[in-house]
Amino acid sequence: MSRFLRAPFDAMEPYVPGEQPRDKAYIKLNTNESPFSPSPGVLRAVAQEAASLKLYSDPECTSLRQTAAELFGISPDNIFCGNGSDEVLNFAFMAFCGKDKGMAFPSISYGFYPVFANLYALEYDAIPLKDDFTVDPADYFHLDKNIVIANPNAPTGLSLSVSQVRSILDTNRDNLVILDEAYVDFGGESCLPLIREYDNLLVVQTFSKSRSLAGARLGFGLAQKEIIADLNKIKYSTNPYNINRETLAAGEAALREQSYYDANCKKIMENRDFTAKALEALGFEVLPSKANFLFARTPKMGGEALYLALKDKGILVRHFSRKEIADFLRITIGSMEQMQALVSAVQEILK
Repeated sequence: MSRFLRAPFDAMEPYVPGEQPRDKAYIKLNTNESPFSPSPGVLRAVAQEAASLKLYSDPECTSLRQTAAELFGISPDNIFCGNGSDEVLNFAFMAFCGKDKGMAFPSISYGFYPVFANLYALEYDAIPLKDDFTVDPADYFHLDKNIVIANPNAPTGLSLSVSQVRSILDTNRDNLVILDEAYVDFGGESCLPLIREYDNLLVVQTFSKSRSLAGARLGFGLAQKEIIADLNKIKYSTNPYNINRETLAAGEAALREQSYYDANCKKIMENRDFTAKALEALGFEVLPSKANFLFARTPKMGGEALYLALKDKGILVRHFSRKEIADFLRITIGSMEQMQALVSAVQEILK
């Protein structure tokens, strides 16, 4: 680092994204991307929008918000559009959390939560999961802190019910509860309808997973209009044109072809069930995932060793070095052919 970087950034540990090696062709099951192409309408919309790139994008994301509002049955005033859900989360940490209001989130969850907290010098509690890796709602009752929970959680894939989320909202009426629903379309229960009842709820969703637009960088914040106005204040104070023209067009087209993505989610859930059963037949412990990935371990081999052996065979999965989960691998669910290749490789390695 340079001598100009100011404290406390010099000691901050940044988020580590999934590896993107270029040395050979891999079956890529490490970053929870979709195995399916964007819908035909998305490809047409992006191609048509390319001719207008000389012009700035719409800072209000008017057409995209209107289309989303029609799909979700809410008002455009309830929708904030971000450059990926990461930007929505970043703005929420910036806008609503400070020295007078700390944060709480699960100790094993999305790695950006402690990064954002440290970025803004926030005090936070990293609350341990239960022994079975679930989030206990009671641990979040009456905290007097803002709360962020990934639901389904990452990297475990485990999910809270709507009634469990309600219990957290009801016991934290004076605190913001941020629900990160990046993986909700793969069998979880969305709490989006609850924004009509709770002014302390912000639901965050993304186009990266179920809508095959990880490379486009598009996410949503969904809440009552006052929270959305606060997020827009942050946006207009940093980057009003935060979403490019092609991504806006892609997002709108994707929402208009929702049935295409619903069918893809169904296929991914079927592939997830196949993979879970195949790994369990090989002696793995597999957590009951509601996401587009599995979290699994085998008593026959350490997590890091299995990750490296799979990589040597051209299959990338995600391994975390944290002690509590070091024996687990997070395995993105891809096409059936990819999952069959994974299972075959695991069989060979374990032999």
